[in-house]
Amino acid sequence: MDFDFYRRTHPWLTGLVAVCLYGAVGHSAEVPVRSKELQALVEQYRRPTTVPVPANNPITPEKVALGQALFFDPRLSGSGVIACATCHNPGLAWGDGLPKGIGHLGTRLDRHTPTILNVAYGEPYFWDGRAATLEEQAKGPMESGKEMNLLASDCVRRVRDIPGYAAAFQRIFPAQPISIDTIAAAIATFERTVISRDAPFDRWVNGETAAISPAALRGFVLFNGKANCAVCHQGWRMTDDGFHDAGLPDRDRGRALIAPGIEQLEHAFKTPTLRNIDQRAPYMHDGSLATLGAVIDHYDGGFVRRASLDSDMRPLGLTPAEKRDLLAFLSTLTSVDAPITVNVLPQ
Repeated sequence: MDFDFYRRTHPWLTGLVAVCLYGAVGHSAEVPVRSKELQALVEQYRRPTTVPVPANNPITPEKVALGQALFFDPRLSGSGVIACATCHNPGLAWGDGLPKGIGHLGTRLDRHTPTILNVAYGEPYFWDGRAATLEEQAKGPMESGKEMNLLASDCVRRVRDIPGYAAAFQRIFPAQPISIDTIAAAIATFERTVISRDAPFDRWVNGETAAISPAALRGFVLFNGKANCAVCHQGWRMTDDGFHDAGLPDRDRGRALIAPGIEQLEHAFKTPTLRNIDQRAPYMHDGSLATLGAVIDHYDGGFVRRASLDSDMRPLGLTPAEKRDLLAFLSTLTSVDAPITVNVLPQ
């Protein structure tokens, strides 16, 4: 690790860098008290204690249960074999493990399936941000001819004709008929409960100094300094929820298709969360990078130069040892989450 780099560019981090370099990590008595500046940085990564919930769609246990059933129900697709959970599989960190998703009748989709982990905090939605709310996002795949391929009217009819669903909707939305909006509201409510548990990094943030390894601590310093990751991967979810051209060599225009006329939005895609990232290969909006090591290499100078390239993209000059430390840090963002039990679907 280049100690002089941090002395010049991040003087308040030099104490932590020295700890990383000289190994005084793992025994709390040997770890220096965090400086005021370092503690301020650490606080930026502290998990919130509440979940954002819209006033017009409050969370209730019954609504969560209904939304979960709908999320796992393949009858909400034209073919009757695709559910939300087909692409957002809890066993695959709420993704599908594929470079690009597969939709109706085996159609190869245009982009990699993003995780829904901690999605309650992440407006707007989709890689290009075209949905402002989770409720709006839930409708998109169902109505897409490439994805679940089910017209809103057909979706409502199917749900209404299932007695178990009809009774549940009457209890949960007593003043409203079953509609695509109430169906989406229930699914969104369930999705807001898909939240990662504390990871080793969270325990370190909370003062458990031995929760992460010396290599991971060096990686944290790199993440916030030389590697430049924290410019976009901010906060406890490690995302600014913004849109950036990261220099991938494909023709997908990304956010520019939603907000045309702005050069910086050409080929710009939403910054993904890094929570449980080592369980979510492959990576990027096109699924083109198979490993986290390949992602780091890409950001270290493997990107395409063009006018819309994000201004923070630049060769980093990372050493092999520094790349290993970054990987060690990223592994500390993975939590052991509660298993999901799928109940018998309403008949």
